[in-house]
Formats: sequence, C-alpha cells, structure tokens
Amino acid sequence: MTLKCFNAKTIAKELDWFQELILLRGKITFEQSSEEEEILRIKPPLLENTESPYANLIKKHTMGSEERLVLILALIPHIKPALLDLLHTKNRLYDIPFTEFGGIKLDKHKAYLPTIETAIFILAGDDLEKRFELLSLFNKDHFFQREGILSLDNSSAKEPLLYSLLSVSQEYLSLFITGETFRPDFSDHFPAKRIYTSQEWGDLIVTDHIKQGLDEIKDYLKYGEKLKNEYQFGKKIKPGFKVLFTGPPGTGKTLTASLLGKSCQMDVYRVDLSMVVSKYIGETEKNLSRVFDIAETKDWILFFDEADALFGKRSITSDAHDRYANQGVSFLLQRMEAFDGLVILCSNFKKNIDEAFFRRFQLVLDFELPDAHHRYILWNTSKTNEFHYDTEIDIEFLAEQHELSAASIVNILHYSILKSLRRNDKIIKIKDINAGLRIEKIKEGKSIV
Repeated sequence: MTLKCFNAKTIAKELDWFQELILLRGKITFEQSSEEEEILRIKPPLLENTESPYANLIKKHTMGSEERLVLILALIPHIKPALLDLLHTKNRLYDIPFTEFGGIKLDKHKAYLPTIETAIFILAGDDLEKRFELLSLFNKDHFFQREGILSLDNSSAKEPLLYSLLSVSQEYLSLFITGETFRPDFSDHFPAKRIYTSQEWGDLIVTDHIKQGLDEIKDYLKYGEKLKNEYQFGKKIKPGFKVLFTGPPGTGKTLTASLLGKSCQMDVYRVDLSMVVSKYIGETEKNLSRVFDIAETKDWILFFDEADALFGKRSITSDAHDRYANQGVSFLLQRMEAFDGLVILCSNFKKNIDEAFFRRFQLVLDFELPDAHHRYILWNTSKTNEFHYDTEIDIEFLAEQHELSAASIVNILHYSILKSLRRNDKIIKIKDINAGLRIEKIKEGKSIV
C-alpha cells in the first residue's frame, strides 16, 4: 500500500471525527440541545498502529485533540471543502453570516476558508477563558509555526488575529496528499530555483586553499548544530554560517555549492539577486522574505548569485532610490544573519563588493582561473574514456598556451566531441579543438592566432 493510501485512510478518520465535533458545536450553541462537556467526550481516532505521514506528524508532536482539530481544519479546504458548507449559514436576525464562524470567502473561490476564529469557535464556543488558552496554539514558538506546518495569513495589520486565514503550508500539503517532500519551483512568488549536479568531487579541480575552505564548510554542516546545542561555546557564536565565493565565471562556484548539497544530502536553492532586486519600493524585501520564510523550516543551503546587485560599492545617498537600495541591503543582511544554516553569496568580481560587508562572512573563498598545471588536469579529466585525443594533440601545450576556465575547457571538448560523433569515430581532432578555442575566445572578446 502506498503512502497516499495510508494518508487517505488516516485523514478520512480525522474528517469523520471533525464532522462529529462541528455538528455537536452547532447543537450546543444554537439548538442548546447539548451540554458543553460533551465536546470533551468525543475523542479523536487512535493512531498507535497507524503508519502514514499524517499520523507520524501527530505522534511526533504528541498532538492533543485541540491541535489535531486545528490541523484537520486547515487541511479541509484542500481535500473536502464541502465539509464546511454548513458554516455558510446566515444569522436570520441580522441577515449576515454568523460572526462566530469566522471564515473568509474569496471572490473566485466560493468555498468556506477557515480562520483562527473558526477553530476557536468549534473548540471553545463562547467560553472566554478557554478561548484565551487556545490562542497559544498560534504563537510563533508553537511547533505549528516553528516548523512551518501551518500558514497564518493576515492581510492587514489592523485586522484581529482571529481573522488570520488558516491553511496548511505547501510542504505539508504535499506530504499529506502525495506522500512526497515538497520542493518549490521558481515563480513570481518564489524567486529561487533548486540546483543540483550529476558530477562528483573528483570533477572539481581547485587549489588547495579552496579545498581547505570547503573542508571548513563541511565541518560546519556536520558538526555545527551539535556545537551550538551541546556545548557552552555554542552560545558565543551567531546562527548559521555565511560564505562568500568570488572569482571569474566558469571557475566552479555554482558547481561547488551543488556538490556541498549533494554530499550532505541537502537541497541547494539558488537566488539570482540581479533578478530579485526590484525598482519598486518594498518588492525586493518581499521577494527575499518569501525565500527565507520557507527556508527557515527546511534543511537548505541558500546560494545567492550575482551578489554585486545588492552588495556593490555604496555611493552617496542622493535620492529616494538610493535609500531604498540601501534598505534592501539591510534587509538581506538582517535575514541572512538570523538564518541558522549555510548561506553562500557569489560574485564574479571581488573588487565590486563593498569592503564593509566582508566582516559579515565567516569565510571568503577566491576561485581563480586554473594555472597551467590545473588546466592540464582539466584537459585530461574532463574528457571521459568513451572518447580519445588524436595523437597529434599535445595536452601539455594546450594547457600552457591557453588561459581558460574549467567551464571553457568543457565547452571546447563538448564542441569537439559532437564533431567526432558526426564523423562516427570518437576521436577528438586538433582542428576541432582550435575551432572550439576560437569560439570561447570570441565570447570573451579576445582573438586567437
């Protein structure tokens, strides 16, 4: 049986229990045919021998009846919205919906969307003391918020907390419905894209200085949480680990970030800051906030590319645009420093980064163009065993004569190998190498003799 089936069976029992509760609340409040104490007698289904993502989450947090009701209520609009249709009932005396029900109806969405008020009404009715107690379920330090299980949307700061829209987060909605981990895609509302690689550490040719820095990052990923939580020294250090990668394009910065995620079994999400930064006031902060809000509850590596877009050398603040640009920098610094995980910022030009920002990083790694020795290794290792160099090709000469990045060498081999496949001989020819070299030099605005 699949996880979907296990989840469906567990949730079906929760829905039956919820329906019994909401009908009883109606009898207590409006018909006055039942007593308040009867709410306590309706127990949620037993889950001791049930194995499903939904049941496992309940057992993990030892959820009581109140927390389980809030969870299933938040899930209902996504799986069985008709179960809340009875809350559309109007107060005949005033010809308006019952205020006690809370809830929101959107213009295009005719179904009833529950709010915190809806949950509290079902659980406590008009018992003021009980209502006050239940508000703790929606505090930021409750696991509902701490682990990003529920989403509370209050469109206006002037509206009461009770009218915050109650919904299951995308991550847990995916887990409950499909049984799979949710991985958001790049969109207008989520300006980050997951990156990964099929390559291995052996494919990354870098200097010893870079290797030492990568060892430090791996140590943080492996032992950082233990140091923070189990040792007194952990109180002295700031949350997370911030790294700056600098160097020309094609020197392995993005590949390195992808390999760190792959080796530590962590998702890496890339944010192109040049695309996130908006000319509209406040939009940059909103775009970045969406990424951090989701990442705070995930075991992600955040990789910010084109860091020059926000962290470039500052000029004199002469107008409102400059002030809001600085506001974007301050916001990113604030969220970055509070993020308890690995953040990597990337720039092609170290000299473009304002020196005042360097103290924010625990580590700065300069990815340089490979020297002749490393280029020789790249010419040999970038080609796989399915293809062979022609006997007239001198790899040592190529490495000495042409200053190229690792990406450029791969591009040249890609061009040459496609030509060999066209000939059906799998032999890399010098004429194709030279043609590939010419293409790469033209891209760099250089010429080749």
